[in-house]
Amino acid sequence: MGLDAKAEREPEAIREFTRSMLKDLRALERIIDEGMIESGVRRIGMEQEMFLVDSGYRPAPVALEVLARLGEGGAYTTELARFNLEVNLAPLDLQADCFSQMENELSRHVEEVREAARKEGAEILLTGILPSLAKSDLSLENITPKDRYYALNESMTRLRGGPMQLQILGIDEVNIEHDSVMLEACNTSCQVHLQVAADEFARFHNAAQAVLGPVLAACTNSPLLFGRRLWYETRIALFQQSVDTRSALSHLRDQTPRVRFGDAWVKDSVLELFQEDIVRFRALMPMVPDKDPLAELDEGRIPELSALQLHNSTVYRWNRPCYGLSNGTPHLRIECRAIPAGPTIADEVANAALWIGAVIGIVNEFGDVTEYLEFDDAKANFLAAARRGLNAVLTWTNDDSVDATELVIERLIPIARAGLEEVGVSGGDIEKYLGVVRDRVDSGGTGAQWMLRSLQNMKDVGTRPERLAALAGAIAERQYSGKLGHEWKPAELAEAGGWRRNYLRVDQYMTTELFTVHEDELIDLVAFVMDKKNIRHVLVEDDDHQIVGLVSYRSLIRLLTRGQIGEPGITVPVKDVMVKDPITISPETPTTEAIELMHKHRCSVLPVVKGGKLVGTVGERDFMPIARHFLEEKLREE
Repeated sequence: MGLDAKAEREPEAIREFTRSMLKDLRALERIIDEGMIESGVRRIGMEQEMFLVDSGYRPAPVALEVLARLGEGGAYTTELARFNLEVNLAPLDLQADCFSQMENELSRHVEEVREAARKEGAEILLTGILPSLAKSDLSLENITPKDRYYALNESMTRLRGGPMQLQILGIDEVNIEHDSVMLEACNTSCQVHLQVAADEFARFHNAAQAVLGPVLAACTNSPLLFGRRLWYETRIALFQQSVDTRSALSHLRDQTPRVRFGDAWVKDSVLELFQEDIVRFRALMPMVPDKDPLAELDEGRIPELSALQLHNSTVYRWNRPCYGLSNGTPHLRIECRAIPAGPTIADEVANAALWIGAVIGIVNEFGDVTEYLEFDDAKANFLAAARRGLNAVLTWTNDDSVDATELVIERLIPIARAGLEEVGVSGGDIEKYLGVVRDRVDSGGTGAQWMLRSLQNMKDVGTRPERLAALAGAIAERQYSGKLGHEWKPAELAEAGGWRRNYLRVDQYMTTELFTVHEDELIDLVAFVMDKKNIRHVLVEDDDHQIVGLVSYRSLIRLLTRGQIGEPGITVPVKDVMVKDPITISPETPTTEAIELMHKHRCSVLPVVKGGKLVGTVGERDFMPIARHFLEEKLREE
């Protein structure tokens, strides 16, 4: 079947694709009923997503160039953004030293990508959300130029009916509007697969749901987005909102997000999840089918179920059901999508061992975990872990409330150990990888904690972009040091890569905490704002948050000398004083160009505008660190 980039606009294509999905579902039901799904085999797999960064630890959109160096096909593939790549590992039998094999194989692939990236002037980073990522990096200029990504963006925008609203509240807050699916590119994960038989799928999927909260608490690695401190695993909230196709409808109607934990335990079969997703979610990228799965079964062939698999790839359960073929034999897998990338490969394999071992161990110990844990508690555990990490209090079996740290060390790790022992994983692998989790949790040293502690240590030095670049630089250096994430020393400002790399573009250092007024406001309010916030310029917006003017300190001085501020009976509106239609720049503007504009137009501040909206300012004060760094560098040279 081939992708028609315009198919989602054609009603007939949607109807044909829906017919294909329903046929695939009937074919899968027949495959299961006739005992064709592979059983008696335990295999595991992994997909590694990663960021590409430049010398200043900012996103480097060179994925296609790196892939060209790696060669077509094989383990490497594109992601949504041109600064992301993915590595797919071959499946391994769950036995003996399989986790050591997984670590060695992943290390080999990552090193190959790293060598290819360096030839393109880039480096790779393993982290849930790149600390130095800026909103300006998420333009459609950085989308990977392939039909399926354009179709995905167009479909989601159409279904949503307009821009996406992102709002996440943590210590800080992010509240922005974005006009494309590119926010999804902020996230990279380490996705883990576990193959299960058809008749045991319900028990294993329910176990995967039960353990996902405490597992996530033990491996959080994404506390920052655009420099804001949000959830310990911000990916969870960000991903749900970034691919949300729900429009703003009446509060009387319930709608389900495409990214979801789920709403109930599986009762009998994997079919329940596929049926639920077909019922609830419209097709995003209809494709033209070229085979009839029921006819293939009649002819003795096993169908790929391509339509069902495509639709499944656009419904993002955190524990997602997967159908596939191995050497022509159909199988089922559970794909855990909640585990973040990084901080090191060994940490990721340890997280995989914990999740896989815990799923098997839960089934062995409890049989049907749904008799001991409410679904709502499992879901609440997952959200609490995403928000608070190891600081969360979770509900375990028989309504027992336990600190996440205690739950992981005292209960989950022993369950995981027993599960891995039962399937024949070597004692060396079990102790090595579960020991990594135990030491990390016991020390409180998750990747999220390391980032927050590093940022706190640097709070009085450098600019915020420099501190975020230092975090990214420290990750790039430490993830290859041989030390595990909980053994890392905090990042230091010197690791930002040098001041020249951090002042290349306006968005690296612009002021984003803005104080604006409406054009109809009293000019006295502008004077009050300037006095209280010690600023010399106030920007003026209209009702649509479009910038329409600027009031300078000098303008106020002139009004004061005329007695037009603070005098009884005198009410001067801002629009009568402001400079209308001021010179603006975009976040991507090079620093040299911004300086030249200020010199040419004799202005001391430039509003920064993206998509017609005000996003920041740059002024003389923002250039002072550049001048200081330059003079310090000259003095050292002398």
